[in-house]
Amino acid sequence: MIRRSVREWDYLPIEEPGPGAFTRVEADRIVECAAAQQLAGLDGERIIVNHPLKLRAQQVVGIIATETSSLEILPKIDGADSDAAARRALVHMLAEVIDLDIAHGRMTDLDWQRHDLLEILIKLFCDRLFEVVHRGLPRRYIQHEDDLAALRGRLDAKRQFTLLAATPQRLACRFDELSSDIALNQIMKAAVRKLLRLSRAPENQRRLTELAFAFADISDVPVPALRWHDVVIDRTNQAWAQLLALARLLLGNRFQTTSSGHARGFSLLFEMNTLFEEFVGRSLQKALAGTRLRVRLQGPRDFVLQEVEGGQARFATRPDITVTRNGRPVLVIDTKWKRLNGAIDDPKHGVGQSDIYQMMAYAHVYQCDRLILLYPFHEQLHADPGVLCSHRVRGTDDTRISIATVSLFEPRKAVPQLLKLWNLTEADPGMSRGEAA
Repeated sequence: MIRRSVREWDYLPIEEPGPGAFTRVEADRIVECAAAQQLAGLDGERIIVNHPLKLRAQQVVGIIATETSSLEILPKIDGADSDAAARRALVHMLAEVIDLDIAHGRMTDLDWQRHDLLEILIKLFCDRLFEVVHRGLPRRYIQHEDDLAALRGRLDAKRQFTLLAATPQRLACRFDELSSDIALNQIMKAAVRKLLRLSRAPENQRRLTELAFAFADISDVPVPALRWHDVVIDRTNQAWAQLLALARLLLGNRFQTTSSGHARGFSLLFEMNTLFEEFVGRSLQKALAGTRLRVRLQGPRDFVLQEVEGGQARFATRPDITVTRNGRPVLVIDTKWKRLNGAIDDPKHGVGQSDIYQMMAYAHVYQCDRLILLYPFHEQLHADPGVLCSHRVRGTDDTRISIATVSLFEPRKAVPQLLKLWNLTEADPGMSRGEAA
């Protein structure tokens, strides 16, 4: 198996034929697999751009694997100079988005340098699944219908006196039976089965094989036929909630689309604009839980214009993140996954004029006087993470648009930075400093 890693926007050279070389043949297989994904766009180049002597990664990160090679695309995160550090930061962001609690001890046990993103996620899945399986598989009552010699449960009178009228020695029974062959266990078995085909790490393969034995009596259900909506998480199986989120990620039900057509392979891909937005939004939701402030992602939705005749609303707006108090927007945040320019090179820091116009529209439509354009931090800005500069919108009493950054080198430390963007803890009188800590 040929493995290569590259950062977003960087180039990966195509090598001359030889043992373990990433040749044109391997590159074409990776490109074909990438082009089969929905994230690839109409031209197929939103993930990888194919040049004669090299491939160039775009703003989509994750893993693309064929039968003979794999390409890992990692995000450019300031301070994460090594591939291991970039993987760690990316996994922390994913964990925040899918609500996966990863203990510090477990993170230090992972071999960030030797394994790629897929093997790291497989190991996390195996660790968590082993923890809950040894307590026994969850079970639920399932309704059965059968024709038996003795009554069990309730009699199905309609069936008994129609189809079984000529065979009174058989009774049409309806009964509930406690079973482990339920949707939740079928999803876990499907994940184990799929990961066993994908994993190349011997330790992961060994543990997945052991887990396969634990689910031997569970029905094999194809991934497209899995009944996600039938899963019920309650106090009896709460320990499986995070596993379900991780299985959903690995089975391609959230961020990715598996390869199709003639492209044979696997992908686990994340568009960084979307991941950054969800990471910021979810982090704020958790940090402000229990306060009077509420955080909403991708909303509310309203229109900028209204036709004079007919009153039809036109040109919808939908902010990335909105913080409200008592239903009223008090802060609007739009996230942008791009590197800002330093003030010396560009007094506007490279902020797009269209982005400013968009924020002004948000201020008007949602009657909000505090707005933030949020970017990832990098050291070339020669400033600390946080608010880089603020501007008052001319013609208003005090509507302000701020340009701010957040450091993602250690994503768990990003929450204090986010709360300081608008003194969110102080802005809510129902939240004390002790609660904020």
